[in-house]
Amino acid sequence: MKFFHESHGCSLAVDIVARELGIPLEIVWVDMQRKLLPDGTDLYAINPKGQVPSLQLPDGQFLSEGLAIMQYLVDQRPDSDLASTARGAEKYRVLEWMSFIGSDLHKGGFMPLFKKTTPPDYRPIALQHIAGRLEWLNRHLADRDYLVGDRFTIADAHCYAIVIWTKRHAIDVTPWPRLEAYMARIAARPSVRAAVEAQLVQEELEAKARAVVPESRRDIAPEAS
Repeated sequence: MKFFHESHGCSLAVDIVARELGIPLEIVWVDMQRKLLPDGTDLYAINPKGQVPSLQLPDGQFLSEGLAIMQYLVDQRPDSDLASTARGAEKYRVLEWMSFIGSDLHKGGFMPLFKKTTPPDYRPIALQHIAGRLEWLNRHLADRDYLVGDRFTIADAHCYAIVIWTKRHAIDVTPWPRLEAYMARIAARPSVRAAVEAQLVQEELEAKARAVVPESRRDIAPEAS
């Protein structure tokens, strides 16, 4: 299956889940500035929303939205440890966390920091909102290692992929030691290390490509997805 990925986006969570489950995906790195695939195909031909992640299924259809893709991948490995933590009542807790992370922490929290159209005087408000949510996460992790139950789930992959953006925006997480320890614990997983390494390699390639393109020829970057 082809997985349409971005070098510093929330699609990292999908890559983590696929690696955790041992599901091989053919990664197609998308140029989100120009909304183009490596072969020049318009991203909108793959996902009319112009976003990643997207996954091309075995029957040729395309599935978008991280939550849907991660759940699809888990369903392909119903006997895996990752899937077994999302059954019964815990399944709905996982979905609850996925909704919070996607809407309140991602879109409502970090996204204004990525948008070039965000007014400068709104950035402190966004940072305050993020700090409040990180404090809440820190309290939740006071007596547990993972967000739901006693095992890693897709909610943890999703949370890690978003909270790691604190590094991109120079947000100090030391005021939240339990969250900091949680992020270190998730980062130590082989699946996470491999997904992050793939992302870093791609970022280096993109940086080198930008260095040889004259500034006047670069397209104006749209909002981060």
